[in-house]
Amino acid sequence: MSDSKQRKLGVILTYVSIIVNTLIQLLYTPLLIRMLGQSEYGLYSLVANIIGYLAVLDLGFGNAIIIYTVKYREQKKYEEEKKLHGMFKIVYIIIGIIVAILGLVLFFGVDSIFGNTMTDIELHKMKIMMLILSVNMMITFSFNIYSSIVSAYEKFVFQKIRVIIGAILKPLLMIPLLFMGYKSIALCIVITAVNIFIVLSNYFYCKNKLHISTKYKGFDKILFKTILGYSIWIFLGIVVDKANWSVDQFILGAVSGTIAVSVYSIAATLNQLFISLSSALSGVLLPKMSKLVAKKATTDELTNEFIKVGRLQYYIIFLMCSGLVLFGKNFILLWAGSGYEESYYIALLLIIPLCVPLIQNLGISIMQAMDKYKFKAIVSFGMTIINVIISIFLAQKWGAIGAALGTCISLVVCNIIIMNIYYYKEIKLDVIKFWKNIFKMTVPFVMPIIVILVFMHFTHFSGIWNFLVYGGVYTLLFCLTSYLFVMNKYEKGIIDKILVKMHLKGVKS
Repeated sequence: MSDSKQRKLGVILTYVSIIVNTLIQLLYTPLLIRMLGQSEYGLYSLVANIIGYLAVLDLGFGNAIIIYTVKYREQKKYEEEKKLHGMFKIVYIIIGIIVAILGLVLFFGVDSIFGNTMTDIELHKMKIMMLILSVNMMITFSFNIYSSIVSAYEKFVFQKIRVIIGAILKPLLMIPLLFMGYKSIALCIVITAVNIFIVLSNYFYCKNKLHISTKYKGFDKILFKTILGYSIWIFLGIVVDKANWSVDQFILGAVSGTIAVSVYSIAATLNQLFISLSSALSGVLLPKMSKLVAKKATTDELTNEFIKVGRLQYYIIFLMCSGLVLFGKNFILLWAGSGYEESYYIALLLIIPLCVPLIQNLGISIMQAMDKYKFKAIVSFGMTIINVIISIFLAQKWGAIGAALGTCISLVVCNIIIMNIYYYKEIKLDVIKFWKNIFKMTVPFVMPIIVILVFMHFTHFSGIWNFLVYGGVYTLLFCLTSYLFVMNKYEKGIIDKILVKMHLKGVKS
């Protein structure tokens, strides 16, 4: 299968994965909340986020390996590629051991950090979950090299199918355990078991299908320093992202307790869905951007890709964000139940300012391919420190909403204002042309919003029908408006091909 076809199917399967995950979240999360209880759900969310911090020890090597593997393959330097993979296999095993040690440090630090806001039972459960998820993270790192190789070889079909299977397995295994009375500790065991399946599938695919050799052939200090010099800035960006999306729950766990963490976690789940949707395209385009940069693509070519991908992402992001504003409050109450009213406002504070960097996600891949990620990493790191300070103060004053407000401020300043200036001045992307495209797209979308508001004013549905009817009508109006008044020839061509394959539209002669 060609790389182009792999990318196209990879994007389609990514959206299939997102749809599957969305359905699982819609059906499984409410069950999880009710079976675990608000406090224990908050406890599990807190532990998962704390252990998630250990993921930053990837140090940005994953993306660096993808870019250097693509580079060596383009230059037909196959021996250098084997040496790269063998060296980083050892590096990742060492990182895995470090992760295990840090997991033990976290285990012994639970009482001193959370002792004032949690019961003895909660602290005991927290320690057990810390150990289980630390083992999970250690195993992940030990096999991380194979995930990067699969991405570098652009085998997105296998990659996405594996993710879909993993997403289905978790609730499939966990739901019977919930009804048998098992709770958060069992959930951590299931997550670890599924993760072992995923990393082993990567390993066997690389060995049996790609015939990858990762034998250690010596430690190349010069190569390692070169990659470290590139990846350290990606690492800093990973730290920033992890802090921005996880530190609020850590702060709330320390100053407010598990209930506040649970309320925030519902909004964070919706926020993560937005991030997943935005990365569907950009996530499979890093190898392509690396090839374009290696072939000395012009800034006009990069700008055109930036706009093309940004427009495609904007359809999804605008539909979801406007849907959240219009129907989000009722949806969260139906989905999570009473006690989560604040989650709606937290979600708005996190997601609305996030929409801009989401539709510009390809800019990150372009910066990484051009080895110009340093600026964003430094600026983001500075803003994260400010975010943490602001969030601690605001969380003490206004709880979960205050913590979200601190993150909102940092997103606006760093990811919207500063990054757009940098894209324009340094990367030479035509940001003005990009925003002209987005503005022209936005104007027609006002029409379906007005229509649905009028429809909602004169009709009244309750319960699940409130969300299904209004959400369904709005989605239909949005899709019609997009096709008739917004889409360009390229975008309509994508829809027409899908309709033809579904036998809903005839082939043009």
